[in-house]
Amino acid sequence: MDDQNTEDKVFEKFTWTITNFSKLDSKIYSEKFSLHGHTWRILIFPKGNEVEDLSLYLDSGAATMPHGWQKFAVFKINLINQLDHGKNIIKEQEKEVVESEMKIDEKVAGSIENVSPKEMIPTSSFVEMVDFRDIGRVEKHFVPLLEQVCSCYPSLIDSKKRKSQRFTEWAFTALGRVLHFLKTKKVRDMDDESCNHLQTLWEELQTFGFDLGWLKPHVESALGIKTRVEKVVEVKRLEENVITLKENVDTLEENVCTLEEKTKALRRKIIEAEVNLEMAKRDLVKAIKGSEECDLDAELGYGKSLFLGF
Repeated sequence: MDDQNTEDKVFEKFTWTITNFSKLDSKIYSEKFSLHGHTWRILIFPKGNEVEDLSLYLDSGAATMPHGWQKFAVFKINLINQLDHGKNIIKEQEKEVVESEMKIDEKVAGSIENVSPKEMIPTSSFVEMVDFRDIGRVEKHFVPLLEQVCSCYPSLIDSKKRKSQRFTEWAFTALGRVLHFLKTKKVRDMDDESCNHLQTLWEELQTFGFDLGWLKPHVESALGIKTRVEKVVEVKRLEENVITLKENVDTLEENVCTLEEKTKALRRKIIEAEVNLEMAKRDLVKAIKGSEECDLDAELGYGKSLFLGF
């Protein structure tokens, strides 16, 4: 609905400094800040959100607000690279959309200035916008995907001919996001965060009244991939475990065979030793029988009879 608020604009500046930016992988939120009775925060995807460059958003928390709640923000975003000010980026917006995507690297400080909430819903971007079939402007990288599906399903265009340009742009942006997600994501990418993101994009798209029967199976399949991937991973884990255990069994069997050979060799030696023992016993018996008794402790002497004649 149109904004009827006649209050003076409220201006405020919020600064968020991020250290070791190049080491960040997952999305991060700034601290919350309040303006004109509403709480805001900044959301950053260091590796991009559906794009290859850094994605930065002004988050109004609209998902938690009552149905029909809307905000409009006039704001400016400054991205400051503290290592190279030549790479600083400044973007200004005065739209319903408060989402931005741009490239930055290393140590960054983001500033949001002149935030003035009025009325309207959040969603726009600083990526390149182009006209799509004379019905509105959408992000450039969505156009080939939208052209393909609209050629196959003309009702997508027909269903929005009586809608406002703004509504149509939102609708086809929402459709483009889902298509871009399905086009660019790999099976291996579908973790909990990606599944939740797709679910959010899908629910948003459904609110625009498209006939999405042709797309629903693909989205449901993508949302179910995580479970299938987990099963595939579990099967691979079990297969690797079986292979490892089989190798262990083979090694133990080889050890048993080696021990059996050693046992046989020792048994042969025992038999040989026993034979030698019996032969030695017999030789001993023969030696005893063939020898005279002899006191080994008796003196040898030199004969007492030699002295009897004197």
